[in-house]
Amino acid sequence: MHSFFPSLLAVSAALLVCTAHAQSTVVDVDAEPAPKLIVEAPLSAQLAQGVVFIPYRLENLRIMPIGGASAKELSPRVGHLHLTLDDLPWQWADYGGSNTIILIGLSPGTHKLRVEAVNPEGKPYTAKSVTFAVPAQPGAR
Repeated sequence: MHSFFPSLLAVSAALLVCTAHAQSTVVDVDAEPAPKLIVEAPLSAQLAQGVVFIPYRLENLRIMPIGGASAKELSPRVGHLHLTLDDLPWQWADYGGSNTIILIGLSPGTHKLRVEAVNPEGKPYTAKSVTFAVPAQPGAR
């Protein structure tokens, strides 16, 4: 009988942990928490080789290759990323959801990447910027 209580406590704790992080897929979009974007610094090992790997994480927003006004009503909420490098007048969109932005072939020096989480029509929910320096590569001209 004594072994029953520790098992019951373990099962109860596991259920609490699982339900504490569960998100309903049937609530109205208006009732969902706001999207949250976390952008990390580039991974140092790859940056030292001149390749930029920037990890990111989204909460309360699924990256999906869909768009348009009707997609704004989907729940859980969907969207994509807009990426702007060095304040250039153009940007690109990411619908991949890989949680890593990879940039190759940047010139040595300091760069800034703006990452925007946007709705299916391209209107921003939230944005973060990360500044990083690409080192000169040995033997490069």
